[in-house]
Amino acid sequence: MNTKLLSRFLGIAAAIVFALPAAQAAEMTIVVWSGGTGVNSNYRVDAIEIAADLYQREQAILGNDITIKVEKEIYSDWEPFKQAFTLAAEANTAPHIAVTGHEDIAPWATAGLIRPIEDFVDLDAWPLNDIYDNLIEIASYEGVVYAIPQDAESRPFFFWIDYLKEIGYSDADIAGLPAKVAAGEYTLYDVLDDAKKIQDKGLVEPGYGFYPRVSNGPDYWQFYQSFGGVMQDPESRKLVLDKGAMTRTYQFFVDAVAMGVTRKNHIGTPWDQWYSEVASGKAGLWHGGTWHYNRYTTREGLEGFFDKIQFSLIPSGGDGGRANTVTHPLVYVLTNQGDDEVAEVAAQLIKIASEPRINSLHAIKSAHLAISKQQSNIELYSGDRWAREATTRLLPNANAMPNHTDFGEYWTVMWKGLESAWTGQKTPEQAVGDVATELGNSLGDAIIIR
Repeated sequence: MNTKLLSRFLGIAAAIVFALPAAQAAEMTIVVWSGGTGVNSNYRVDAIEIAADLYQREQAILGNDITIKVEKEIYSDWEPFKQAFTLAAEANTAPHIAVTGHEDIAPWATAGLIRPIEDFVDLDAWPLNDIYDNLIEIASYEGVVYAIPQDAESRPFFFWIDYLKEIGYSDADIAGLPAKVAAGEYTLYDVLDDAKKIQDKGLVEPGYGFYPRVSNGPDYWQFYQSFGGVMQDPESRKLVLDKGAMTRTYQFFVDAVAMGVTRKNHIGTPWDQWYSEVASGKAGLWHGGTWHYNRYTTREGLEGFFDKIQFSLIPSGGDGGRANTVTHPLVYVLTNQGDDEVAEVAAQLIKIASEPRINSLHAIKSAHLAISKQQSNIELYSGDRWAREATTRLLPNANAMPNHTDFGEYWTVMWKGLESAWTGQKTPEQAVGDVATELGNSLGDAIIIR
């Protein structure tokens, strides 16, 4: 811990302990909200409660009588969460800790809604020094660490094994498929060819050979990267629109529709229907998230997952592209709610909640991936085949959407263009041309268009 941070920590700790008469216990309420959270991801907020209990016990041993009450609120959908957070921030009633997508770091930091967590914790000390470097980078903005990763995930490609066998794949072929994908030897157009063969065999209905995500999401940036696209220039940090790569991306989905392996009206399919169809074999090939494993094997009743489904990186689009996967970590952010004393305690709770054993509770229950290297030594984590194999196969190749204040607008325009091409309203070239024009007008010098 650096001298400035240590001095600040000791001063705040003393204020907490000695601000009240010795006979009176110090009491504090920490409020934590989490977006995109369901029944299997309760540890996003429960971990803060566990951390508060441990913190209180540690302080008691040191002779400090501190009581921390944790108030938790979860939102299953993102839009209501972000709307509620924005309104609460304006009214000065925001939570002290929020669990959100890393893409919120840039706009929230720029708006002054969150504090740099590096001002309150020692990133070079346990357990934070064990967190994967790429996740810490994703939790940063303009060189400042604003957040701590709450979880990690990846977005693999899935294959229904029995259908691959029906179209001529051997067991050895299927076992070697992830390596072929990683090497660029099996491409997205091989996906379409196999999807067509699966349909022609009558194994799935027309339009179900390749079954993509049914709504906007980080997943579609993977396909842009598959065709050689980059989202941000590493030197200038400006956003990048590669028109050629985006055109090839749009063309791929247009081709999927033209081949009859993906429905023209696929976008907007209800999520419950989609989950049921991919987990029951009504779809042949698809892409999704590592956390989907939990739903497939519980709510959807899929038994024998590893005997029935193969998974890999998202395949390359061909020359100039690469196999890849996008990780979209949720992060703990420290808001500007309350004074530095409250922020210091909230930061300590985030630090404790990031310890390998606590984070593994969330990872395994919700089918997410580890944030730190030592989680591989936690039996709960290492003993879970999905966590173990997905971590090894996917995370080394994972990257993330950029933390940039204008990326949200880029994302919105990109998706609008993809929809217009997918549904036949525009050709891929027309759609990308309109995307380039709109982004050039709205973002100006903030984006490189090439």
